[in-house]
Amino acid sequence: MKHIAIGENHLYSKAYARGSKFVGRHIIVYVLKDLRAGKLQNAHPEKKKVNRIGLTVSKKLGKAVVRSRVKRILREGLRQVEKNYDVKKGYLVVIVARPVCVTAKSDSIALDVEKAFKVLKLIEL
Repeated sequence: MKHIAIGENHLYSKAYARGSKFVGRHIIVYVLKDLRAGKLQNAHPEKKKVNRIGLTVSKKLGKAVVRSRVKRILREGLRQVEKNYDVKKGYLVVIVARPVCVTAKSDSIALDVEKAFKVLKLIEL
């Protein structure tokens, strides 16, 4: 199933201000408990909680083609971690790309996401 995107700007602001933060080599990850997780669970076809994902790629990283490529790599890294681990649900997760992310591969991004989720306690060891 596709990830549910964070659509509102105020949710990004809340995640930045109040969320737990992890700074890695390629990415910065902010995690905040989602207050609408119950409503989204009722709307889900399988009645499961889900994480809402937000990807932030600055214009400083490059033109539209580069930014789109970075977003695809971030999504694939996140997908690999969710496939290999049981990630806790019901959170707002904002992933911010750093400049070194432009030349990175999805495997190195997946390692950063995995490390971030372990530090932020979204993955049980």
